[in-house]
Amino acid sequence: MRSDEIKKGYDRAPHRSLLRATGLKEEDFDKPFIGVANSYTDMIPGHFFLDKVAKIIKEEIRANDCVPFEFNTIGVDDGIAMGHDGMLYSLPSREIIANSVETMMNAHKLDAMIAIPNCDKIVPGMIMGALRVNVPTVFVSGGPMAAGHLEDGTPIDLATVFEGVGQYEAGEIDERTLTELECNACPGGGSCSGMFTANSMNTLMEAMGIALPGNGTIPALTPEREELYRKAARRICDIAKSEAETEKFRLRNILNEKAVRNAFAVDMAMGGSTNTVLHMLAIADEADVDFKIGDINEISKHVAHIAKISPSLTTVHMEDINRAGGVSAVMHEMHRRRDDVLQDNLTVTGESLFERIADAKILDPEIIHPIENPYSEVGGLAILFGNLAEEGSVIKTAGIVGERSFTGKAICFDSQQEAIEGITSGKVKPGHVVVIRYEGPRGGPGMQEMLAPTSLIMGMGLGDKVALITDGRFSGATRGASIGHVSPEAAEGGMIGLLKDGDEIHLDVDKYILEVRLSDEEIAKRRAAFQPTVKPLASRWLRQYRALVTNASRGAVLQAD
Repeated sequence: MRSDEIKKGYDRAPHRSLLRATGLKEEDFDKPFIGVANSYTDMIPGHFFLDKVAKIIKEEIRANDCVPFEFNTIGVDDGIAMGHDGMLYSLPSREIIANSVETMMNAHKLDAMIAIPNCDKIVPGMIMGALRVNVPTVFVSGGPMAAGHLEDGTPIDLATVFEGVGQYEAGEIDERTLTELECNACPGGGSCSGMFTANSMNTLMEAMGIALPGNGTIPALTPEREELYRKAARRICDIAKSEAETEKFRLRNILNEKAVRNAFAVDMAMGGSTNTVLHMLAIADEADVDFKIGDINEISKHVAHIAKISPSLTTVHMEDINRAGGVSAVMHEMHRRRDDVLQDNLTVTGESLFERIADAKILDPEIIHPIENPYSEVGGLAILFGNLAEEGSVIKTAGIVGERSFTGKAICFDSQQEAIEGITSGKVKPGHVVVIRYEGPRGGPGMQEMLAPTSLIMGMGLGDKVALITDGRFSGATRGASIGHVSPEAAEGGMIGLLKDGDEIHLDVDKYILEVRLSDEEIAKRRAAFQPTVKPLASRWLRQYRALVTNASRGAVLQAD
């Protein structure tokens, strides 16, 4: 066992002495040591109960003749960090989480790991760290939150509240109605109930085969979810107790090129968050998978969009997808359409992906559409290129309101806050393309997640009348003609930094185009005179991050060499 390095031999007597101080007995030194990577924090609705989840998992690990060692990672709640400079720390937290997992697992030579993430950057951060360690790992998330409801039974969620702020600003609702939304949208623990970033990533872990069926959809704080925790704990023990199984189920044997492509395909079918592009590119990089951002369009062409979930369809939430057959039913339907849209691959439960989904069925065709009745013949995400995004940009096509092509005049803002002030003051008019720049991984730094500007646009009735482009990123709750991850970003001299108010911008989702209609001579003239804005930063950590981070088309990974 890997852990023999810290527990076997006379020269490891000091190590064993320290381990005995934690409660280990003589018989424990012959058992596998299992890392329990927990992301418990009181601050996040999807995480405040994970201390209890870890107790269940550790109890099950001990009952299956293994020794659990729990450790924790940090976590940032994007909804709480949003709209102020706390959001600068959100994407950088992914790197801290990855580094923490690598540090704890390798410093203590643990044999295998069970990871308990749930929200936002925690899921990809744990996956990235686990890939570096490359021991058998089972992921089991805390689970999605139930949808909230108004008194009349209307389902609502966090996106409803953000859009409610825009409606309040526009005078469409009063303070009492906004308070009703606030108090009912998030009824209890779990990752926010729509197909936002957290639930997108928790769903994609099923597609990658690194989590058990139901991981993305079984609601939090239910008996069914508790049984999933116990199954995950039993499974990691079964693997860790066998030398052959340990070798077979090393994480990189499962999370390979096939798994990455399967994840993107399922993302397309379910209209996941644009943030999944950022995180899956980073995961592919950690897995040494050669995957380029433009490859997403090729996948999208062959994947029908068959499940719409909030914010794309405000009446449907993760609990509905679970009731309708879950992610396995989505994958079964995808495979029924084309037998090459998914690739068969090993999963952590031991069967292949195709074996896992063979008997899955759609239980509610109004929630998960049969392949004969898709929302769209192509996937729910698209990558746009052009002179304004030479290295790519991302749009959630599943969330588009209005036309799929748009031409308008640029109105430029050099920060999210400037944009919010411009939108609320009425500066943004129908026909505008709102440009928010210097919010990329380097320029922000940290690539702020911007739900507030897009929600204000929707709430003020401009959703089908304006477009928005940014080198920053969006919440999974964003909808409308919102294009993010524009690369190169303004801070590295990208074209988005050279734009001026009134420039004509054209986008066409079906042709994968994002361009500014300027002559080559005018662009060259502007570029010659351009100096990127560098924001003053007091934070030493954010200055380190800015110096090392790559742009969004590379997953905003840190340069190590």
